[in-house]
Amino acid sequence: MATLVDYFVRGGSMMWLLLILAILGLAFIIERLISLFIKLKGDPKQIMEDTIKKIEAQGIDAALSFLSKEKNPIAKVMEAGLEKVDRGRMVVEEAMTMKATTEFAFLDRGMIYLTAVTTLAPIVGFLGTVTGMIRAFNAIAAAGEVEPTIVASGISEALITTATGLLIAAPISLFYALFADRINNFTRAMEETSNAFIEYLLETGVIER
Repeated sequence: MATLVDYFVRGGSMMWLLLILAILGLAFIIERLISLFIKLKGDPKQIMEDTIKKIEAQGIDAALSFLSKEKNPIAKVMEAGLEKVDRGRMVVEEAMTMKATTEFAFLDRGMIYLTAVTTLAPIVGFLGTVTGMIRAFNAIAAAGEVEPTIVASGISEALITTATGLLIAAPISLFYALFADRINNFTRAMEETSNAFIEYLLETGVIER
C-alpha cells in the first residue's frame, strides 16, 4: 500500500509548492484561531452593561479603571471615548472610532493569505497535472507504442497534484468562511455596543449632544 511519501514523490516537483502552500495555510489558520476565538473572549454587551453599572455606582473614574483591566478590544474603545466625555459628543465619537481602527486592525490580518492559498493550491495542482501528462506522453512516445500500463501509470501520477491541490483548498475555504463569519459578527456587535454606549452617555447627560 502506497504511503503519503510515495504519493508525494510520484506527484513530482509541484508537490513541493503544494507543501509550502499547505504549511502557510495551516500557519494562518492557527493564527486566526488564536486571534479570533481566544483573544476575543467576552461579550461586548456584557462589558458595556458592567461599565454602566460602574458609572452609576462609583462614577466615571471607577469605570475607566474597570475598562483598563479588560483585555477585550471593545473595552479599549469604550475607554477611549469615556476619557473624552468632558469634550462633547463629536470628540467622544472620534476618539472611539480612532481607537476601534487600531484595536480591530488584527481582525482581517492573514485573511488575504488564506484566500491566496485557496486560489493557488488548485492552480498549482492543475499545473502539476499538465506537466505530468506531458511526461506521460513523452514516455509513450519513447516506448513507441500505446501501452495501457504506461498510459494508466502516467495519468495516475499526473492527477496526484490536482487531488492534492483540492485537498488543501477545501478545508482552508471552510476555515475562511468560519473566520469571516466570526469577524462580521464581532464587528456588528462592536458597532451596536459602541452606539448603545454613546446613547447611554447622551441620555444620562454624561456628554452633551
